[in-house]
Amino acid sequence: MQIGLIGCGKMGSALLRGVLAGSEDVEKAWVFDAYPGAMESLAASDPRVEASESNLSVAEQSDVLLLCVKPDGISWVAQEIASSKKSCLCISVAAGVSLAVLESNLGEAQRAVRVMPNTPALVGAGASGFTLGSNATKEDAKTTKYLLESVGIAHEVSERLLDAVTGVSGSGPAYIYVLIEAMADAGVLNGLARPVAIELAAQTVMGAAKMVLETGEHPGVLKDQVTSPGGTTIRAIAALEREGGRNAMIAAVNAATQRSIEMGQE
Repeated sequence: MQIGLIGCGKMGSALLRGVLAGSEDVEKAWVFDAYPGAMESLAASDPRVEASESNLSVAEQSDVLLLCVKPDGISWVAQEIASSKKSCLCISVAAGVSLAVLESNLGEAQRAVRVMPNTPALVGAGASGFTLGSNATKEDAKTTKYLLESVGIAHEVSERLLDAVTGVSGSGPAYIYVLIEAMADAGVLNGLARPVAIELAAQTVMGAAKMVLETGEHPGVLKDQVTSPGGTTIRAIAALEREGGRNAMIAAVNAATQRSIEMGQE
């Protein structure tokens, strides 16, 4: 497989590094970025990576093309790719840019997939949703899932649900950072040193998430397993419910989802 990357920022670099680390199928990776230093850094990280001189050059050498540019730049990049004589699978991570917009700029020769990843892909723990364009095949779906799972988990969803994916996992890491910070603040309030409180809170969040993923149990069941009658945990759960913790999280996810819908209409 020949893979290309246009846009060597944090997300693009994370995706490519993950693919290269997790797959021996990639023979060569071609990259381009307006900032030469970003290309050079990636090229130095793996002998299979080579910097290119243009977006079009990357497209003409790639079987799969990762489009990791900002939303306001995706249309003109896609228009450049449309002039390529080679047809490739174009995977876009541009938030709010619909498949209709992508396909109208890419032209009929290219196959488009729209992806909503998240930043934990940087540490191999990403969560992504993706939608196939009208020209994409079942094999393209397998390829997309394979690449995204090199940096975490991935689910195929209908395009209208990508806004919900944005609300839950795309923006979700920020909610958890706020939660970790709040838990650490409470630890400090009760006498813990700040570094200790942050590490305990972060490890607790990671451990609880791992329990959900590895046991397959409903979160409510796992919660009940650590909530003994009259104990500390049920007292804490009662306080969370009293202060609207559950409703606040639902409102946050819903607000991000609605904003994602608005961005797609702007």
